Amino acid sequence: MNIVEQYEFDRTGYIVLRDFLSPAEVKTLAEAADRLEEHALPRAALPPRKRSHVTKGDNDWHWEAERGYHAMTRPVRDGGDQEGQTLIVEDFINFDPAFDFLVDHAPTMEYVRSIVQGPIRINNTELRVRYTGNASRPHNGAPLDHKYRYSFNADGIDAMMSRMVYFLHDVSNEEGAFSLVPGSHKSNIPSPYEKGEEPGMIGIEVKAGDALLFTESLLHGGFTNQSPRPRKTLHVGYGPYWMYSQNTATRDEPQVILPETLARYTDAQKALFRIPGAAPVG
Repeated sequence: MNIVEQYEFDRTGYIVLRDFLSPAEVKTLAEAADRLEEHALPRAALPPRKRSHVTKGDNDWHWEAERGYHAMTRPVRDGGDQEGQTLIVEDFINFDPAFDFLVDHAPTMEYVRSIVQGPIRINNTELRVRYTGNASRPHNGAPLDHKYRYSFNADGIDAMMSRMVYFLHDVSNEEGAFSLVPGSHKSNIPSPYEKGEEPGMIGIEVKAGDALLFTESLLHGGFTNQSPRPRKTLHVGYGPYWMYSQNTATRDEPQVILPETLARYTDAQKALFRIPGAAPVG
């Protein structure tokens, strides 16, 4: 992360990384995401169910033990791609070896090491598929608890949970662009606005292969997808070594990693997860 990127990340809470993935990498990830959507969508409303202690209402998760992922659709209906719905698949890394290169992805880790101090672990992996009519309500924004706080000290930026979002296709504002309020990670006052009425919210229009790095302290969401095409993104969350899973289905529980997934990983990749015998990555 160069000095301009550091300045902009500290000032706004995010940076957009253009052409971060190669066309071949985008193709590999997009095809794997399509396979995962096809597998998870008809199963999302089926048993067995996993209820998270941080999930509200009737939104619990389908646990797909053989493939190692949790899935749900919001709002909960019949598990299909209905108007206004989103499919969320957590622990996507277990599903397909095509995702393996995102674990210990060198360009990503270079940026993450610039904002997360000390040993680092992955704590969140999500595929999000937002169908026509879906909008993601604004959430988070400072001040937050210690797991999501943002600060700056003698060693520079000290972000707790942060995310890299990888874009698998072009996304305009009309197609449900990722949205955020720049600088909201430094607010000392909770937002007084109703959800969806944030006057400072902007959309981040991107091309396939772009990526977005942001702190979870930032107030963020997603504009309404007004196009007929589902909007698909991959999210990988990073934070200090002591964090357990920050996926919603398994919040503050051990990370779900199948034995066959670990068998594919290098020691450096294993060290990015809080699992027995793995020394965290510095």
